[in-house]
Amino acid sequence: MIQPNDLLTLLLILATAVILGRLLAPYITSIFTSAPNRIDRIVAPIENRIYRLLGVDPNRGMGWREYFLSALIVNIFQMSLAFIIFVFQNILPLNPQGFPGLNLDLAFMQVISFATNTNLQHYNGEGVCSNLPNCPSLSPMPGLSYLSQMTAVQFLQFTSAATGLCVAVAMVRGFVSHSQNLGNFYTDFVRSLTRLFLPLCFVAALIFVGLGIPQTIGGYQTVTTVEGATQTILVGPVASLVSIMQIGTNGGGYYGSNSAYPFQNPSPASDIFQILLMLLIPTSLCFVFGQLLGKRREARPIIIGAYSLFALDLLLAFIPSYGLGRGIEVRFGGFFSTFWTVVTTAVTTGSVNANLAGMNPLVILSAFMGMLIQSTPGGKGVGLMYMVMYVVITVFIVGLMSGRTPEYLGMKINARDVKLVMITFLVHPVIILVPTVLAYATGAASAIHVSTSSSGFSQIFYEFTSAAANNGSDFLGAAGNTPFFNVSTGLVMFIGRFAPIGLLLALAGSMINRKRSTEIGLRTDSITFTIVLVGSILLLVVLTFFPFLALGPILQFFQKRVNGF
Repeated sequence: MIQPNDLLTLLLILATAVILGRLLAPYITSIFTSAPNRIDRIVAPIENRIYRLLGVDPNRGMGWREYFLSALIVNIFQMSLAFIIFVFQNILPLNPQGFPGLNLDLAFMQVISFATNTNLQHYNGEGVCSNLPNCPSLSPMPGLSYLSQMTAVQFLQFTSAATGLCVAVAMVRGFVSHSQNLGNFYTDFVRSLTRLFLPLCFVAALIFVGLGIPQTIGGYQTVTTVEGATQTILVGPVASLVSIMQIGTNGGGYYGSNSAYPFQNPSPASDIFQILLMLLIPTSLCFVFGQLLGKRREARPIIIGAYSLFALDLLLAFIPSYGLGRGIEVRFGGFFSTFWTVVTTAVTTGSVNANLAGMNPLVILSAFMGMLIQSTPGGKGVGLMYMVMYVVITVFIVGLMSGRTPEYLGMKINARDVKLVMITFLVHPVIILVPTVLAYATGAASAIHVSTSSSGFSQIFYEFTSAAANNGSDFLGAAGNTPFFNVSTGLVMFIGRFAPIGLLLALAGSMINRKRSTEIGLRTDSITFTIVLVGSILLLVVLTFFPFLALGPILQFFQKRVNGF
């Protein structure tokens, strides 16, 4: 069972995340309501120049179709630029290690991965390079140049985080009673970058440098150890990448082993700080929801429901299996490795500080639950959208049970609304289960030596669950660099990102100017509704995915118990 000191540490970290999220919420709300701010004198002129350069009227509102298409086109354009950088990095500057360009299928997968906030990596960032004096032969996989890391990777990590935040705010605007449109995507996009992500990441990067994480564009350093051997020190622009990686719930690390690598996560202090950064914005958005609506009580089921589900994930990971995963990361111990795994999948970040293969199957089951639900509290932006989706489904179910017309925030939920949310929910299992079956049917799984056992099935099922949830943690790593897994996960990530966004923006668009009742029907800000909400989410997810979870981590757990492990 979890030790008292560990429990106290866990509670302090979560309490700090909730407090910081609550304090940050008014500032985030002010960004998207264009409320006057002290930094306007500095930032506003820069933003206005960007609008003029793009030829954008920042005050013109958009309907849901235009907002969604704007977000989609901007992201596709960014993917195209990143694709060129990945493929031709061998002839571009800032490549002191002499890394070759990525293969087309790997470049295709990686640009979609970073642009969709997934950051699933089928390469090693510090991989093999040309025969230079300061370059080690670490892996048969290509690595990324400093230019690729700082532009294609970090650039997309910023823009994907901004996109997720913008579409979530746009969706909430559709539920606001006095809303006339969903806002302007370009305005939201620019303001989220200049006023939130860039300042936060700048401060976080400085803290990371102070904690011992490297930040340099010099080549790898070759040193002589005390035993007289030669060792290559793998450095680079790591601190800046880690800051947006965790704040933006991206997850893609500079090194192939992610935050299990000592230079990316050197101490318990850096470990705790990265956990807090992962939780910060997803937690804050739960409060932003109520503030944008002008009904702060409506944030209660969102924040309480999200953290109730998160608590269930923690119970699943810790109570039955605590101690079985000890020793998987000697610098942090089993507690922090398990806690990190639950957090990184609950907020769909996907970074890791230990090898998932060393985890107890119930920890992996907990990780699955976080990715399948996507609202515990989920990634920044999209996690909130999914929670609102679950609220609408729950309202519909309660309406059926009570014989009343379902209502939310005084608006009647019609048949089209229910169809939109149900299609959104069903997108997820389709894009997970179909490619999982195809991986075995085509022999793609056996080609990379993944077995048909419960542990092997968990690895393939986890790969596509992580891709669909835009999470990015996985078992395969560089072993997944095959045409099948590169193309299939690329398509799954793209659909898993933009299909739900488009459908939920359509839902928000249909809410604009809808007649609202002043009578109080179903109270959606009560504890009773929150309990029903949590139960509905668990019921939907368990009924949909239980057969596949039973074939994977659940069967694996019982097999270990039978074998005495």
